Amino acid sequence: MIPKRAAEVCDGGSIYWVVAGFVRVRQRVLAIEDAEWDDGRRAAALVLDPELVPVAARPTKPFQGWRYLKPEDAPRDVGGDGGDVMGLEALPAGLRAALAEACLI
Repeated sequence: MIPKRAAEVCDGGSIYWVVAGFVRVRQRVLAIEDAEWDDGRRAAALVLDPELVPVAARPTKPFQGWRYLKPEDAPRDVGGDGGDVMGLEALPAGLRAALAEACLI
């Protein structure tokens, strides 16, 4: 279903991706289009910017459906220069590998 606040979402809004129980990245929503599944049911097709923007990790519980975040409630972006956005290079290599294997970084 098309969200009621689609115009607002497409005006600079983002979808936030939850990985292993943490909000980790966001993608800008460029458009929301009316679409349908193969069986004919209506659906909303999200057109997303291909760039993933790392955000400050925040734990979250699973949920279904749309959730709207006010700008002041959204996780802040981290990094942006493509470098070591969270100071991970300072961690021992073994710890970095273990965190990556657990999908935490």
